[in-house]
Amino acid sequence: MREIYLDHAAAAPVDPAVAREIIRGIKIVGNPSSFNDAGRNAAKELLVARQKVARFLNARPDEIVFTASGSESNSLAVFGSVNASGVARGEIVSQPTEHLSVLEPIRRLGKLGYKVKMGDVDEDGIVDIQSIAKLLSRKTVLVSIMYANNEIGTIQPIIEIGKIIRNFRKKSGSLFPIFHVDACQVAPYLPMDVNRLGVDLLTFNGSKIYGPRGIGVLYVRRGVSVEPIVLGGSQERGRRAGTENLPAILGLAKAVSLINPKRDNKKISALRDYFFKQLSKVLPEAKINGSMGVSRLANNINISIPRHESERLLLELDKHNIRASAGSACTAHSVEPSHVLKAIGVKPPYLDGALRFSLGRRTTKKEIDYTVNALNQLLGKLL
Repeated sequence: MREIYLDHAAAAPVDPAVAREIIRGIKIVGNPSSFNDAGRNAAKELLVARQKVARFLNARPDEIVFTASGSESNSLAVFGSVNASGVARGEIVSQPTEHLSVLEPIRRLGKLGYKVKMGDVDEDGIVDIQSIAKLLSRKTVLVSIMYANNEIGTIQPIIEIGKIIRNFRKKSGSLFPIFHVDACQVAPYLPMDVNRLGVDLLTFNGSKIYGPRGIGVLYVRRGVSVEPIVLGGSQERGRRAGTENLPAILGLAKAVSLINPKRDNKKISALRDYFFKQLSKVLPEAKINGSMGVSRLANNINISIPRHESERLLLELDKHNIRASAGSACTAHSVEPSHVLKAIGVKPPYLDGALRFSLGRRTTKKEIDYTVNALNQLLGKLL
C-alpha cells in the first residue's frame, strides 16, 4: 500500500493548482512597498489576493492582515488587542481546550497582571456558553474561543457566544470585550462569514486548506485596534511589519478559491463515520474523544486505546505507511499528555494511548479499511 496520509489537521498536501500559483508568485520580483514599476506590479497582485481572501470571509480587504502562520495570527490577536485596549490589568476570558498558540499568550498576560478566566467545557469539549456569559465584566477586554478543536474536532457554538458578547457590549455601552476566534481547523468545512459569526478577530492559515505553509491570516474588524508585535515597517496598514510573502499569499488566495464545504463535508464525514464503525468492530475497547455527528469536524477522528502509548503506536503505523498523530503537531515532541484530553476529563489509561487521524479530500474507503486492519494487527502483536 502506498503512503496513507491521515494527518491533514497538521498540514494538508498542497493542491497542484496552488503549487502552480506559488511558482508564478516566485517569478514576481518586485517588493509591494517599492516605488517602482516592479513594486507596483507586486502591489497589484497583493491587492487582488487580499480581495479574494476578504471575499471568502465576507470582509473588507483592509480588514485582512497577512502573517507567517496561524500561531502568529493568534499571538497578534491576543497580545495586539489587549495591548491596544488601553485597559491596564483587565480580564481575559477563554476556555481550557484552546490551541497553545492562544493559551500561551494568555498565560503570559496573566503573569503581567491580567486576570485570566476560563469557561467550563463538558466531556465532549463543548464550552458552556452560560459559563462564558457569567465571566464577562466591565473589565473584560478579550474573549478568545476556538471555532473547532484541532485535536478532538469539537465544534463550538460561536454564533451564540458572539450574540452574548454583543448584548453585553450594548448593555454596558462599551467597545469591549473584543471577540477572537481561532478558525484554523475549520476553513474547508464550516461557514467563515465573519459577520454571520459575529467575530471581531478571526485566525486561519494556509497549511490546513491545501495551501502553502508559513502563511496565516488575521481578520481585524474595522474599528478594532491591534498593536503590532512585529515592528520595523508600515506593511499591513501598520499591523505587521515585514515584506509580504507574495508567493505564499497568492497560493493562499488560490487555496481559498478551491474550498467547497458542501462537497467535502458530505464525502469526508461519511468516511469519518465509516472509520468509527469499522473501528468499533475490531477495537471495542477504544474510546472516542470528542463530540459525534454535526458537532464534530467532518475529517476528525480521535481515539484512545488503553494499555498502549501513542508514540509506540505511531511508530508501528509508520511501518505500515500510515501517517497519523497523537494530537497537535505543535506539541508532537511533548511527553506530557494532551491538555485537551485532560480538560475534558479523559482518565488514565486512555490519556497515554491517544491517536488522531484526520482525513482529506483524497482519502478513500480502501485506505480506511487498510488502516483499521493494520491497527488490529499491530495491537495484536503489541499485547
